[in-house]
Amino acid sequence: MLLLMLAVPSFTGVIANRRLKESLDGFNNLVRQAQERSVIERRPYLIVWGNNNVVVRPEAFAEDEDAKAKAEFRPSRGSTLRLSLPVALMEKYPAEWIFWPSGTCEPATIRFQGPAGSWTANYSPLTGRPEITSYAVR
Repeated sequence: MLLLMLAVPSFTGVIANRRLKESLDGFNNLVRQAQERSVIERRPYLIVWGNNNVVVRPEAFAEDEDAKAKAEFRPSRGSTLRLSLPVALMEKYPAEWIFWPSGTCEPATIRFQGPAGSWTANYSPLTGRPEITSYAVR
């Protein structure tokens, strides 16, 4: 019985850590898709925040192209994903993060908070890769 009581909190932490890592990996996959598409198609791509999801789409759609998202990340219920653009020229900017055809992007900070915990990542403008500045499991 004592062994079981010690194992339950540890197991709960493992599950929370897995869910938190899945959120980070899922969002990083979306970033990679935006970067790859912008380079391959030689046009700017945006990561756009919606009410319940974050999507990848071209900055402008071609005439014969369906105007729909190319990829989507949907945070788990009770989670928030916030975008901060530290070098934005406007105080209030649209919730859009751009990737240019060169593969570079606007520098961005992403903050995730959910039932499993939280993480914050700063994304490099040259590589689009994250530097995790905080990662806390609940």
